Amino acid sequence: MQQGDDSRLWAPGWSASSYWLEGLDAPDVPQADLPREVDVAIVGSGYTGLNAAIETARGGRSTLVLEAGVPGQGCSSRNGGQISTSIKPGLAALTARHGPERAEAIRAEGRRALDWIEERIDAEKIDCDFRRAGRFHAAHTPAAYEDLARDAEVLRRTEGIEVEVIPRAEQRRELGTDAYHGAALFPRHAAVNPAKYLHGLLRSAMKAGAMVLGQTPVLSITSGPTGHEIRTARGMVRARDVIVATNGYTGAATPWQRRRVIPIGSYIIATEPLAPEVMDHLFPTDRIASDTCKVVYYYRASPDRTRILFGGRVSAAETDTRISGPRLHADMCRIFPELSGTRISHSWMGTVAYTFDELAHCGTHEGVHYAMGYCGSGVSMASYLGMRMGQKVLGLAEGQTAFDGLPFPTRPFYNGRPWFLPAAVAWYRWRDTRQRERAMAG
Repeated sequence: MQQGDDSRLWAPGWSASSYWLEGLDAPDVPQADLPREVDVAIVGSGYTGLNAAIETARGGRSTLVLEAGVPGQGCSSRNGGQISTSIKPGLAALTARHGPERAEAIRAEGRRALDWIEERIDAEKIDCDFRRAGRFHAAHTPAAYEDLARDAEVLRRTEGIEVEVIPRAEQRRELGTDAYHGAALFPRHAAVNPAKYLHGLLRSAMKAGAMVLGQTPVLSITSGPTGHEIRTARGMVRARDVIVATNGYTGAATPWQRRRVIPIGSYIIATEPLAPEVMDHLFPTDRIASDTCKVVYYYRASPDRTRILFGGRVSAAETDTRISGPRLHADMCRIFPELSGTRISHSWMGTVAYTFDELAHCGTHEGVHYAMGYCGSGVSMASYLGMRMGQKVLGLAEGQTAFDGLPFPTRPFYNGRPWFLPAAVAWYRWRDTRQRERAMAG
C-alpha cells in the first residue's frame, strides 16, 4: 500500500463514529417534559455529570441532567480508554506554586481517583472491560529516557508510586517497536471501554432517580439568592443547585468557565482486525501506551485484542476525521512499520479541555458548582470530581478536595476560542519531529 494513496487506507464501510459505540446498545433514556423546578440541575452528561447525578439522586435530591445532544455523546464515549493518576504537574512544580502540603494533597487526589474508579465500577457492577493493564510510557529521545529514569526514582521515593524503568534494549518485551529509547512502566494504570463505562453510569444515574434529558441545550444560567433559573431550548427550569460538567464542550451559557478551559480536539483511529500473531508481537503484555512527545500519542489494543486504537493530535488546527485518519495512520506506521498495509476501520474525534496551569479545577463561582479541565487525562479524575461535586451539593464533608480554593487562571482577551492553539501545536509538533530525527541520526 502506498502511504500517499489515502483512498487505499480506508477499509470498506469505514465509520466516522467512535469504535467504542460499535454494536453497543445505548441505554433507553425515557422521553419526558422539562420540569419546572428541581433540587439539582447538572449541565452535561459525561463522566463528571453522571457521577454527580448518582450522588445527588441517591442523596434524596430531585436531579435533572441536561444534555445538548444525545446523552453521553461527548468525549466520554470517544476517548482512548486509558486511565492514569491524572495529575500532569509533578510534585516539585506544584510545590513551587502551592506549597508542599497542598502539592502533596493534589498529587494524592490523582492516586485516589485511580483507585476510586475501580471501586465505582465494581460497586455499580458495570461491565466495561476495566483492568489494570499497566502503561508503557515511552521516551521519544535518549534525553527523554534520562528524564523518565530520574522522575521514576523521585516518584518511588516521594510518592510511593510503582514504576519500573525499562531500557531500550529490553523494551520489546513490552512493546514491539524500536522507535523509542526506553520507557517508564506504570503497572497500576488501567484500561476501560469508555462507552460501556459511560452507559453503565447513565443506567445507574437513572436507576437512582435522576432525570436525563437529551436534545436540551442550556442557553443561559441566571443566579439569585434563592436559586438559579436555567434557560434551555425547551424552556425554563429552576434549580436550587447547579453543577456545570461540560469540560471540552463548555460554551456561552457559562462564560466564566468558558474563559478558563481550552478545548482541544483529540483524534483516534481503529485498524481493521489484525491476526492474533501480529497483536502478540506488537503488544505482548497488552499494555496501554503513550509517549513523551509534547504533542502526545496514545494507543492500545482493543479489549478483544483484534485491533489497534491509535490516537493523538495530528494538525495545528481542528480538522476532519477524513484528514486526521491518514495522518494518524502514518504516525502509527512510524512506530509499527508492520502495519503499513493495514487499513482504517474507524476514524473519529472528541474534545478535551486543557487549563492554563495543567490542573483540573472544581469549585463554585457565583453559586454555580463546576468541575472541568482534565487536560486529556480525565477518565478517572472527571468521574472522581463529579462524585465529589455531588457530595458537596449534599453538604457532605467528604466532598472537599485538594483542588478547592485553587485559583482558576485565564488569560487577557481569552474568550474560550483558542486562537493561539494552531501556532503552539505547530511549534511543538515541529520540535518533537526534530528531536526524533536528531535521536535517530545520533
